[in-house]
Amino acid sequence: MIVLGSTGSIGVNTLNIARKFNLNIEVLVAGRNIEVLNKQIAEFKPKKVVIANKDDISKVNHPNVSFGEDAILDAIEQSEAKTVVNSLVGFLGLKPTLKAIECGKKIALANKESLVVAGKFIDQSKLSPIDSEHFGLWYLLQDKKIDSMTITASGGSFRDYPLDELKNVSIKEALNHPNWSMGNKITIDSATMTNKMFELLEAAWLFNTSKLDAIIETKSLIHAMVNFTDGSTTAHIANASMQLPIAYAILGRCDEPILKPVDLLQVGSLEFKEIEVSRYPIWEVKDEILKNPDLGVVLNAANEVGVYKFLNGEIGFLDISKTTLNALNKFNNVKPQNIDDIFEIDKQVRGFCES
Repeated sequence: MIVLGSTGSIGVNTLNIARKFNLNIEVLVAGRNIEVLNKQIAEFKPKKVVIANKDDISKVNHPNVSFGEDAILDAIEQSEAKTVVNSLVGFLGLKPTLKAIECGKKIALANKESLVVAGKFIDQSKLSPIDSEHFGLWYLLQDKKIDSMTITASGGSFRDYPLDELKNVSIKEALNHPNWSMGNKITIDSATMTNKMFELLEAAWLFNTSKLDAIIETKSLIHAMVNFTDGSTTAHIANASMQLPIAYAILGRCDEPILKPVDLLQVGSLEFKEIEVSRYPIWEVKDEILKNPDLGVVLNAANEVGVYKFLNGEIGFLDISKTTLNALNKFNNVKPQNIDDIFEIDKQVRGFCES
């Protein structure tokens, strides 16, 4: 395999699966966490390593190290590996997804932005999503007529905060997720509910439907539900761990124990909540974006700028969603005709949001 984003949460869990099933790792791609990367190199002995910054090359314990976006693309093209696990964060992950498709490799995709911004230009024939919600929907599919699909959200860091306090919350508070520890960007996206918007768009492309919705399930044990035309609903219940969808995305099938089963008696009860616009302003455009998925590139670009500004102390928490909503209002008529248009629209939206 090639593992893009090896030192992040998905990358670490991917290597746990590689260890469990004795899978070969040919290329590791990481950012700035050189300490963790060096431990991974020592254990998995990849042929090639790619990092983000040239200045860090001397710190990496490997004879074949390169840096930067072009080096990632070269590594994919030159590798003999048949599977690419793409867990890079943000728009940066799009080109590697396209390159892997071009090279005929299987893609285990955790970089949700690839589908969000360019879903209509991505060949899904060799693509498997690494996401508990989409894995859950896939797991539940039967040969029955489906009415709609529902995915769940944790509600993020501020699901129980007084609404009038949201404008003054700190970066530290925003990064304090109630259910698990993830990277900074996805934690902020969870708090604004933008991450769930991304996942709905992903599901629209993956399952070819716009009959999608999301609700909050506070314990993150139910990940997805399929609602059938006959009035019945099936739910995918599993302890929150990315190792299950990773195992299926890489192996295609998994009949060995991966997770500890959910003990419903120990759980006791489950709580469901509506995703309300008053707490999650981005939710007001959910239906519009599902009707017009071309807006995904605007949604992502504006959100990346907003999250960056918030994490750098330039704007308040609620301004992240304001940034995105302003951009969606400005660029509501975008109609990308090819992949080059995606990169041009992304550039224009970022310029607008940064100014």
